[in-house]
Amino acid sequence: MCLISSISQLINNKKKINSEIFIGGWVRNRRHSKIGITFINLYDGSCLEDIQIIANNKLNNYKNEILFITSGCSLEITGKLKISPKKIQKYEIHALKIKITGWVNNPEKYPISPKKHSLKYLREVCHLRSRTTMISSVTRIRHNIALYIHNFLNKRNFFWINTPLITTLDTEGSGKMFKVSTLDFVNLKYKKNKKDFYKKDFFGKESFLTVSGQLNLETYACSMSKVYTFGPTFRAENSNTKRHLAEFWMLEIEIAFTNLKNIIKFTEKILKNICKYILRYHENEISFLSKKTENNLFTKINKILLNKFIIIKYTKVIEILKNCKKKFSNPIKWGEDLFIEHEKYLTNKYFNNPVIIYNYPKKIKAFYMYLNNDGKTVASMDLLLPDIGEVIGGSQRENRIEIFDKRLKEFKLNQNDYWWYRDLRKYGTVPHSGFGLGFERLISYITGLYNIRDVIPFPRTPYNAKF
Repeated sequence: MCLISSISQLINNKKKINSEIFIGGWVRNRRHSKIGITFINLYDGSCLEDIQIIANNKLNNYKNEILFITSGCSLEITGKLKISPKKIQKYEIHALKIKITGWVNNPEKYPISPKKHSLKYLREVCHLRSRTTMISSVTRIRHNIALYIHNFLNKRNFFWINTPLITTLDTEGSGKMFKVSTLDFVNLKYKKNKKDFYKKDFFGKESFLTVSGQLNLETYACSMSKVYTFGPTFRAENSNTKRHLAEFWMLEIEIAFTNLKNIIKFTEKILKNICKYILRYHENEISFLSKKTENNLFTKINKILLNKFIIIKYTKVIEILKNCKKKFSNPIKWGEDLFIEHEKYLTNKYFNNPVIIYNYPKKIKAFYMYLNNDGKTVASMDLLLPDIGEVIGGSQRENRIEIFDKRLKEFKLNQNDYWWYRDLRKYGTVPHSGFGLGFERLISYITGLYNIRDVIPFPRTPYNAKF
């Protein structure tokens, strides 16, 4: 068997006209003509375009197989690459041999038939939805942005650190974590001493799926200067919204010898570079998704690329929200976190622009954030995008051990549990800062699919893990 070609290779002129090629894919649709020719639209997921296969009735299996091909059937085709006479497509393949490698049972019941399907319906068939043009397009965008991020950071001397998915610490201090255990909780009763109970567990103590790789990542930032991790994180929050997942991907970056001001600049820089890359190399995908979602994605993406981000203090934001004429469902009060309706008002209406809010009250942010001189706020930041809300959260990390210990007490966290993280403040401490980028929220913004369940292959949400 010769090496299979992809449709993207053909579209990008990687194969010579009239050369014999071998290609595999799935049938999007097909039509038969009265003159003994079948036209098959084939896709393989490698690019946005399908390619047309011309099959004539001289093929050995034309009458007993090719005439019965339906949407979703998988084919292996040997044929000649030709220039298409139609302007709709660049090339077509004149089949010399067609092998049906997989039939569709009960074609009339095929879940991904050629008709239009709602995104809500497609969530019920996640195992098949990547066969649609929209979801495959989103998947390619997701892949290419992830690849670009790795290359972007590598060129700037960042090291990719593989932080653990299983942890014994709550990074955010929220307590909303998934437990990891091999114990039989049905037949095993809790003892009065919780530690004694978990001594019988696999890790000898209470363990969880990570909510963030940040704490582990900081240890490497304090020895290798510029580091990042990129992978799944888990939150056991019963938030059944378009913006939340129980399992999602996060890019986390930590940089030594830097402060909040520099981190703010870096978040804007990385987002602008991602948008520049997408518009330069994947314009066709964005154009397609613009039509599918009925959003002007070029305008949205250029809003990041061309506009200077608004950088504003939390206190000033509260003043703006209090003085605006719009009535909100949720209260506006200094010391309280912003709700999505507040974030959307700022980004969609008041500024009509990406917004970075910094210096939040200490009581609504994590214990590890650097305490400002006012004693009330921490050197933290959130980056908000129109329609999406928060996409990035970051801060300067508290490196002064005395203040760090006080913050642990304020959050009622056990100092002994954080002994190794505390050691970073004991042995050659340095100012360092970092942030986390919610990958699915960024993909949601760029693709115009505002339900986060549609931009990750297999969404995990409350009461939903069927695939």
